[in-house]
Amino acid sequence: MIVVGDLVTDVLVAHGGPIESGSDTAAAITVGGGGQAANTAAWLAQSGQPVTLVAAVGDDPAGRERVAELAGAGVRCAVQTHPGAVTGSVVVLAGPEERTMITDRGASLLLDPARVRAAVLDIPDAVHLHLSGYPLLHDGSRAAGLAALAAATERGLTTSVDAASAAPLRAVGAEAFLTWIRGCDLLLCNADEADVLAGPGPAAEQAQNLTSHVRNVVVKQGGDGATWAARDGSVHSARPDRVPMRDPTGAGDAFAAGLLGTWITGSTPDEALEAGAVLGAAAVSRIGARPR
Repeated sequence: MIVVGDLVTDVLVAHGGPIESGSDTAAAITVGGGGQAANTAAWLAQSGQPVTLVAAVGDDPAGRERVAELAGAGVRCAVQTHPGAVTGSVVVLAGPEERTMITDRGASLLLDPARVRAAVLDIPDAVHLHLSGYPLLHDGSRAAGLAALAAATERGLTTSVDAASAAPLRAVGAEAFLTWIRGCDLLLCNADEADVLAGPGPAAEQAQNLTSHVRNVVVKQGGDGATWAARDGSVHSARPDRVPMRDPTGAGDAFAAGLLGTWITGSTPDEALEAGAVLGAAAVSRIGARPR
């Protein structure tokens, strides 16, 4: 498996109530590795799936720490270091009901198309490429995201894309994004992202509408499960067992890892959805975006 996208530092601020503007709010603060692509790669490795991450960091202590963390977790890192750049960072405000991210993409915007293409073509034994949508959502990294998909197609790999985040997706527009990913084998999006791409409506209807652009679509609905629609008209759904939620950070990335790691082996959509739900539940049951 090849995963292409972002590797950043997460500053996770877990607060139990409303943020008191202009005053103090009690919170538990942790610092560690993050980034949608890197998180997915870490969960894949934890599941025993051979995986390579293609990303970019700055030539700074944070970049070196982030790469070392992933290598220690069993992820092969094809990560370019950019002298003079800083490694991206995200402040994650995780409250009891929602999560807000304040983002400095840093070196992630410097993802180089030629380096990405070379990595995708050269990594041995790969069968699938998963692209975090973040590179496509920013001008500086879009060419690299498109290069990843083109190289995967040239090599004959299956492909998947995660829609990443509703606000930047809304900024670039649904029509443009769907044009960039047209023909991919699988699109993953959460409920907010599905609203941007397909308009409001039931998840099954949204997913089916999006299969005119990609072959399969999964709409994630958090604790309510997920829905899979295929271009042949079939629809599958899974509703996981409820588990106590400590932190939603990285849950979608873990879900993607469980689903993809199962699906690429030839498993059915139902089996893939179930595997995604298991890792998603594991993620929300702990603090932070990565397995430990």
